Amino acid sequence: MALPSEIANLIARTPPDARATAEAIATRRSVRGFLPTPVPRETVATIIELAGRAPSGSNIQPWRVYACAGTVRDDIVAAVLKAHRTEPEQHREAYRYYPVDWREPYLARRRATGWGLYGTLGIAKGDKAAMAEQHAQNFTMFGAPVGLFVTLDPDMERGSWLDCGMFVQTLMIAARAFGLDTCAQAAWCRYHAVIKPQLSIPEPEILVCGVGLGHADPSARANAFWTTREPVSRYATFAGFGD
Repeated sequence: MALPSEIANLIARTPPDARATAEAIATRRSVRGFLPTPVPRETVATIIELAGRAPSGSNIQPWRVYACAGTVRDDIVAAVLKAHRTEPEQHREAYRYYPVDWREPYLARRRATGWGLYGTLGIAKGDKAAMAEQHAQNFTMFGAPVGLFVTLDPDMERGSWLDCGMFVQTLMIAARAFGLDTCAQAAWCRYHAVIKPQLSIPEPEILVCGVGLGHADPSARANAFWTTREPVSRYATFAGFGD
């Protein structure tokens, strides 16, 4: 699958002898269609170990990871899908991911991503049934054969949440080194009460996110969608460079 021009151009601006790093970062994206090809346990363990090199304040490494595949993964998918379809009102996230009141420019960016994905999938505006069904696909891990659930202890402060975010990002980039793709999903957090018993996750731990891991399906329509990024000039300033 050809890369969007903005990504290809970005990679081309990096030193040739270090381009693999740039490619891993720039080609990391949320894949929403995976092949059923199994991923060896050793590969998953190595990816997690590489992610463990992520920075954390005073090197406290506050994250925990629960990896699942095979029948364990399938049982979690089945249980969460059932809860999502039959009793969603009985479940709540342990923390708030998005703001209560949306404002610009964040609202416009969110809408652009949502409508861009729906448009790629042929879902028309106002088709709430199709949108709901697409959202439910989160709980199939979009077919990913490996699920990773990341948690934090409840007494950790904002700094540790930053640390955990860097860990998850490093994990997803590390996956690219193996030709694998990922989809980080906050949607799983709503059903932490269903997931925790399946993986023997101690109750106090907070489910931060789930991550689907596997080989991207090149024929999946959703994978034709690439999100864009704001130009650097809109979120970065430069001082003292002498130019």
